[in-house]
Amino acid sequence: MAHISDVEIGKRLFLGNGRPIALGIGSKEIRGSAYLEGPVQMGTADAFSSVLGTVMIARDKNTDNKNQPSRSLHVKGNTRLEGDGDTAHALNVSGGSSSSPLKVDGDGIFTALSPSNLTSRFSVADSKPKPFDLVHPTKGKGHRLRYACIEGPEVGVYYRGRLKNDTEIVLPYYWKDLVHTDSITVQLQPIGAHQDIIVKRWDAEKIYLQAKPGFPINCFYHVYAERKDINPLIVEYAGDTSLDYPDPNFTTIQESERVFNDPQYAGSRNTITI
Repeated sequence: MAHISDVEIGKRLFLGNGRPIALGIGSKEIRGSAYLEGPVQMGTADAFSSVLGTVMIARDKNTDNKNQPSRSLHVKGNTRLEGDGDTAHALNVSGGSSSSPLKVDGDGIFTALSPSNLTSRFSVADSKPKPFDLVHPTKGKGHRLRYACIEGPEVGVYYRGRLKNDTEIVLPYYWKDLVHTDSITVQLQPIGAHQDIIVKRWDAEKIYLQAKPGFPINCFYHVYAERKDINPLIVEYAGDTSLDYPDPNFTTIQESERVFNDPQYAGSRNTITI
């Protein structure tokens, strides 16, 4: 193998066999163009153990380069990628130091979606019911069942069940750290007979009930409360799209840096029952 320190080519570099019509033929050859039949590897020599593509680019570990770049490829200018069907995905993104390997500055258009751009899609989705859709559990294949989530002006949670022969509803142990105790509401439905059940009091751990003397309590219950581990929902605000929501942790701040209980965006509580 010959070793040449520097090579200057005035017109075209041609390596391998082929007829690159796009680069011009004969007198129409484009100055400064190059054709490499491939495969071509760039960057660290041992980054690849086999041929994985026509062009394989690894990180630059050249010791002559004192400012080794943190990227293997940096493109300035518009870019188009056209898959050919030889693999399942035309573009496969993985890795990165954060939990999100793909970052897009700005909106994105996906023609398989309607509407196709993400900002419009999310805006439309925010205004629509939040459904879930599944194969019908009774009728089976060929039939669907579609439900939608209940919506309300708070970030609320609930706990439900049945109480029998007792006077205390024991709340989940973690509710003391999850919800505002002074946002709790309780719904009771007696079973079998009128029992004159009332809520005497409540705290972060229990709901204390009282019934008609001589009647054992037998009822269904629903307990609702507003979460305190995140900021209260800002129900009304000025803006044209959901991106105008006053708390950027829900919109524009990068996901890994979001703080959903950031005090500078904390609004008024939505439900207070004491």
